[in-house]
Amino acid sequence: MKLTIERSALLRSLGHVQSVVERRNTIPILSNVQLVAEAGALALTATDLDLAIVEQVPAQVARPGGTTAPAHTLYDIVRKLPDGCQIELSSSADNGRLTVKTGASEFSLACLPREDFPVMNEGELPHVFHLACRDLRRLVEKTRFAISSEETRYYLNGIYLHAKSLAEGNVLRAVATDGHRLARVEMPLPEGAAGMPGVIVPRKTVNETFKLMEGSEGAVELALSDSKIRFTFDSIVLTSRLIEGTFPDYERVIPTDNDKQVEVDRRVFAEAVDRVSTISQEKSRAVKLALTKDRMVLSVNSPDSGSATEEVAVGYDGGQLEVGFNSRYLLDIAAEIDGENAQILLADAASPTLIRDVSDASALYVLMPMRV
Repeated sequence: MKLTIERSALLRSLGHVQSVVERRNTIPILSNVQLVAEAGALALTATDLDLAIVEQVPAQVARPGGTTAPAHTLYDIVRKLPDGCQIELSSSADNGRLTVKTGASEFSLACLPREDFPVMNEGELPHVFHLACRDLRRLVEKTRFAISSEETRYYLNGIYLHAKSLAEGNVLRAVATDGHRLARVEMPLPEGAAGMPGVIVPRKTVNETFKLMEGSEGAVELALSDSKIRFTFDSIVLTSRLIEGTFPDYERVIPTDNDKQVEVDRRVFAEAVDRVSTISQEKSRAVKLALTKDRMVLSVNSPDSGSATEEVAVGYDGGQLEVGFNSRYLLDIAAEIDGENAQILLADAASPTLIRDVSDASALYVLMPMRV
C-alpha cells in the first residue's frame, strides 16, 4: 500500500474512528485502525466488537493495499504534524510496518495483519428511513443526559427509539431514564419507519453518532433490525449492536394530573439553582423549592458549609408547597429547554414532577423529588 493524503482530511477521519477504540484492550487487534487504499480513497475502520465505524476519505493512491496500525498512536502523530502538509503512508507485507512520512519527519509503526481484523456481520437490516441530521441530533441531545450509567440495569444504558401512534399523528420517539429523571422527545414519523421495532441504542453508540453529526446539515440514513442499527452519513458508516432487553413502560411514570402549575424564566431559574447549590457539599446537592403565590424561594442548607436562599418571581397560584430536587438534575433539564420559559407541573412533595418547554410541546421531562 502506498498513498498520499492531505493532513487535515486524515486527521478528521482518524479523530472519528479512533474514539471508538478503547484505550485498554485485551485483544491487540482491537487497538488498531484498519487502513485500506483503493481507487482514489482511503477507508479507515475501527471496532470494539459491539460498534464499528468505516470512513472513506479521498487520497492519491499509488499502490492499492491495506494494513492495520495502532489507532491512538497514528492519530497523535498526524495531530502533531504541520497543518496543510501532505502525508505519505506506505506499507509492505515484508516488514509488517506502516511508514508515515512528510517533509523531514518519518515514523515507522508496527502493524498487525489485516486478515486478523474483525468484521462486524450486519445481517439483514429491513427497516430503512432517512432523517435530517439536525432532527436526529435534537432527539439525541435532549435525551442522552438521562441515560443510566448503572450497569446492572443494562436495559437503561441507552436511548429507547420507537414509533408511536397518537391521535394527532404518528411520531418517532426517543426516551431515556435512569430511574430518577426521564426525558422524552418526539418528531413526526419519517417515511419508512412505521414498522420499525422499538430498539435501545447503547450510550457509546449514541455519543459517537452525536459527534459525527456535529456541523452536518445533510441527511442520515438509519437502517435497523431487532439486534443491530446502522447510521450512514456522506462518507461514514457506523454500525452497532443494540441492547438486548425490554425498556420499561415509561408512560406509567409520566404524570397526567399534576394540577399545580409554575411558569418561570428558564435562565433566571437555572442561574438561581446554580448559585444556591454552590453551598451544598453532599453528592445529592439537594435544593428546596418553596412556592407561594407568584413567588419561589430556593434554599440549600448544609450542616458543614452553611445555607443559601434566593427568591425568584414565577407565575403560580396553586397554594403553598415545598418540594426538594437534586440540583444537578434540575440544571441538566434546564439546559435542554430552548424557549424563554419553563413550565413545572407538580402534584405534591413526593410525586413525580413534570417539566416542559413552554415553546416546544414535543419534549417533556419527568423528575423525581427528594426529601429535604
